[in-house]
Amino acid sequence: MKILYVAEIVGKAGVHALKKGLPEVKRRYDPSFVIVCANGVTGGNGLGRNHAAYLRKLGADVLTVGECCFYKKDLVENLGCLPYVLRPDNLNAAAPGYGSRIYKAGNKKIGVAVLIGQSGFSRMHGDNPAARLPILLERLHQETPYVIVNFHAEATAEKRTLFAAANGRCSAVIGSHGRVQTADETVLTGGTAVITDAGRTGSANSVGGSEIEGRIREYLSGIPEWTREAYDAPELQGVLIDLKADGTAASIVRIRQSVPAMPIPPVGGGPDAAVKENSGGDAEKPEDAP
Repeated sequence: MKILYVAEIVGKAGVHALKKGLPEVKRRYDPSFVIVCANGVTGGNGLGRNHAAYLRKLGADVLTVGECCFYKKDLVENLGCLPYVLRPDNLNAAAPGYGSRIYKAGNKKIGVAVLIGQSGFSRMHGDNPAARLPILLERLHQETPYVIVNFHAEATAEKRTLFAAANGRCSAVIGSHGRVQTADETVLTGGTAVITDAGRTGSANSVGGSEIEGRIREYLSGIPEWTREAYDAPELQGVLIDLKADGTAASIVRIRQSVPAMPIPPVGGGPDAAVKENSGGDAEKPEDAP
């Protein structure tokens, strides 16, 4: 079984890169199942309800979100009826939505889960991911040997520690949140594929998908600002994981697929642009889709 994990989509350029790049990646690698990190889709932070539906139409089997999972109200209100969207599993039991599920991948089943780290997040606090991991894996392994965990965390040390704890206990643990693809992909001794960060899908010439000059101003002034999205050099990033019949990983390969440039939207985007951007409300209109 081949699993394609598409790294975090950032803004309009990220959606454009998925739309233009995914068909070619699928043709080249023929994955059995596609997981897409959608944490930064709508306005660079969070996922709107209509954007979720649009990414699904583009070919995502599952969408994962991290610390931005509750940023868009229209998604939060619908999380309970969107089985293809996964928020972190190690949140309070009262949190809406699903943190892990079993899905069909051809004639097989695959378990997918999201965990969030405890270091560096000021607006979201998850339970200890290392303590939740064995409980989570035991439940998913009752139905399938194929289990993929998306670990959305800030600290590299926390990621590497969870990798070691998961070694030999699941098929893969894929790091996200840094939005920079790391070159440390490997299959551990126990057969678990890992990478510290799968990268980002969006503008490659940017600061985490954001416009460069705005980020420089923020660093120089010390004043936070909502920077504009970047559109230069869009590409799809991620990893392809080849799994054996017993659920262990045979290989993990980094992917970078460049796509044609997209038309840059006008500054401001009209009087109701902010409303649409916050909800993802324009994502399903063909004339507005990237």
